[in-house]
Formats: sequence, C-alpha cells, structure tokens
Amino acid sequence: MDGDRVEIDGGIMEGGGQILRVSTALSCLLGLPLRVRRIRAGRSQPGLRPQHLSGLEVVRDLCDGKLNGGEIGSTEITFTPGKIKGGTHVADTKTAGSVCLLMQVAMPCVLFAASPSELHLKGGTNAEMAPQIDYTVMVLKPIVEKFNFTFNCDIKKRGYYPQGGGEVVVQMSPVKELSPINLTERGTVTKIYGRAFVAGALPIKLAKDMSAAAVRCIRKEIRDLYINIQPVREPDDQAVGTGSGIIIVAETSTGCLLAGSSLGKRGKNSDKVGIEAAEMLLKNLKHGGTVDDSLQDQLIIFMALAKGVSRVKSGPITLHTQTAIHFAEQLTKAKFTVTKSEEEDPSNDTYIIECQGMGMINPNL
Repeated sequence: MDGDRVEIDGGIMEGGGQILRVSTALSCLLGLPLRVRRIRAGRSQPGLRPQHLSGLEVVRDLCDGKLNGGEIGSTEITFTPGKIKGGTHVADTKTAGSVCLLMQVAMPCVLFAASPSELHLKGGTNAEMAPQIDYTVMVLKPIVEKFNFTFNCDIKKRGYYPQGGGEVVVQMSPVKELSPINLTERGTVTKIYGRAFVAGALPIKLAKDMSAAAVRCIRKEIRDLYINIQPVREPDDQAVGTGSGIIIVAETSTGCLLAGSSLGKRGKNSDKVGIEAAEMLLKNLKHGGTVDDSLQDQLIIFMALAKGVSRVKSGPITLHTQTAIHFAEQLTKAKFTVTKSEEEDPSNDTYIIECQGMGMINPNL
C-alpha cells in the first residue's frame, strides 16, 4: 500500500499546522493515503501539538481512517482514509488549542459525508495564532456559505489561554457539490461593528476601554460612519477562565466582510489591544481586496473543491495562502492562478486568486 501514499513535506513554505490540516482534509475527501514527514519542522517545538493531534483524530474518526504516528511531538504520520460518515463526533484539545483550527480541518470533510454531522469541538475559543470564534461566526460563516452550503455554530462555552475549556457545537448537512464564488467587487464600507469582551476576573471597564481606543483609532481614517463596538462581559456560566479581546468587522455595499482582532494578555494595556485590532482592520481595508488576511487562506480548500471557476480579489498573498494553494494543487486536480489586479488606483496592492475547481461530487448523495 505504501507505494501509493502521497508524500507531503510538512517543513516547507509556512511549515506549520496548516499543511497538516489542508492535506489530511483532502486525503480524507479524495480517499488518498498520505504520509506527512517533517511535521512543523520550522517551529520552535516541532512535531504535533495537542491541537494538531485532535484535528487528525477528528478526521480519522469522521472517515473511519487509520492514523499511525499520532502522538504529541511526532514529526511523521501516515493516514489511510475510509468512507466519510455523518453523525456526532467529539474533538477535545484538552488545552487552549484553537477550536477554530479543528473546524478548518473537519468542515470540508463533513460537507461530503453521507448524512448530517454534529461536531463537538473543545479547547480555546479565543486563542493566539488562530482566528477567534467570533471571527468564524461573524466573517468566515457568511462568506464560505456563498459556496452554497450552510452550517450552524453554537458557542456553548468560551475558553481562554492557558486552560482552554471552551466548547462549540457545529452542525452541518452534506451537499452534492460546491458552487464557485466570485468576490471581486469591494464596494464601499457601509458599517463598522464589533464586540470587545472580558471574561472571568476582568472588569467591564477594560472592554469599554478597548472599544473606545479602537473607535478613536478608526475615526482618524474614517470619519463619517457610525462605529458600534459593543463592550461585553461574558456570563460566568458560559466562560472558563479569564480572557479579553476584541473583534471589529467592516461590512461593504457588496456584502464583503473584513476584520481586525486582538487578544488581551497580562501586562498588555487595554487601549493597545483596541488599537491593534483597529490598525489591523484599517490595513485590511487599505489594500482594496474583498477579503482580509485571515480569510484568504481559509477559502482555498473550498475553491479547490468547487465546480467551476472561483475568483477572489485580495491584498498581498500571505504565506499561509501560498501554502494552501501549493498543497491543494498537489492533491487535487484544481488549478490556481494568482495575478496582480489591474487597479484604477495604483497605490492598491491587490491580486486576483483564480481557481478552476476540481468539481468534487459527493458520492453518498
């Protein structure tokens, strides 16, 4: 069997967990046995961390697959997928590892399952180095649903660094195939909104400070729009541990959603948290693309699976996106091209990511 395994080098390009997520999801969908070597070779702690292992285990369980090398610190795994089934599945990082990264690997798989799925994902809901759950619900969900599927994401409990303890329940029905998307018109920003949150031992004043600092920062660039960033204290029965953060979303006349976010941590001034998120949002608005840096790479796998040509206009292509494209092309018959966008405004640094999708058909429906 080993002669037919697809060999993946987990140490090239972005060199992190994303290579694992894209390649195991596609392995599961396409029925391709996989070997991944040099896992996270570029990281300070190479090999599998708890959240990567949980992601592999949930994909294994979704398709009754076989996983070898699945332990913390392992730098090589082999994965042999089976048939994707629906039903209820639990994945628990037992750390503050991001539930959103678990969603990234599981979602494409359950779209092509035999029946509806319910995923109980446990870990950190608002974690460093990963999208916050609020980003997933406020930005990712409405945009990926343009591929012609829907999902429900219920935040049962929020969990923060270091102990995690959060839980989200994702419900999803399978589809026959995915439609391509065309996100090439930015339009004008029509509203800016968001939430600044505190949980656990932190006072609501910190959320108000984050919100006010973010509004002041955005006001310097955008004067005429109402900005509504709600300060929130998470209810004690719906949050584990102490945490704080902010997400700000800009919505445009064509339905684009771009965001900036930041997390609080000990010793970090709350004004600084608000300003960081605001500056990230403004940077994402400046390039003129229809998606922000965090969404760019998350759309690649869906573009590769869809039937037909998808086109997305983005700012500068991130290394995460280049990596996702590289492995999507290696494993599927999808073809990507990235071209500099011909802009009226030469100061805009924008690109068109175009993909001729492979047209994955759900064999179960």
